[in-house]
Amino acid sequence: MLSAIHPKIPMRDKTKTREYYINKLEFRDIGNQDYDGYLMLKKDNVEIHFFEFKDLDPAENYGQVYIRTSDIDGLYKSMQENNVIIHPGAPLQVKPWGQKEFSLLDPDNNLLTFGQDL
Repeated sequence: MLSAIHPKIPMRDKTKTREYYINKLEFRDIGNQDYDGYLMLKKDNVEIHFFEFKDLDPAENYGQVYIRTSDIDGLYKSMQENNVIIHPGAPLQVKPWGQKEFSLLDPDNNLLTFGQDL
């Protein structure tokens, strides 16, 4: 039986990715070892893994992760307090498919969308 999913998305620079996710999005490092070219981060029950792709062209990156939350308004407020740039085409809004959501782009142009059921 399936129990969890941990998406793997590309990163160009492990230090910059770690800094952005920890300092801006409030994730934390997991694991007790530093793996070359690989990063694992977690916030609450969500875990995202990153693989090094030094030649990644952010303009050509289509990495995407949809993350469900139980407090979209609180999460959005914390992102604003941390000066996280929200995607200009995806501010906090109610969508026709019954979700309240917003999106942002990380330093490598991976799209993170956060949503809550209405």
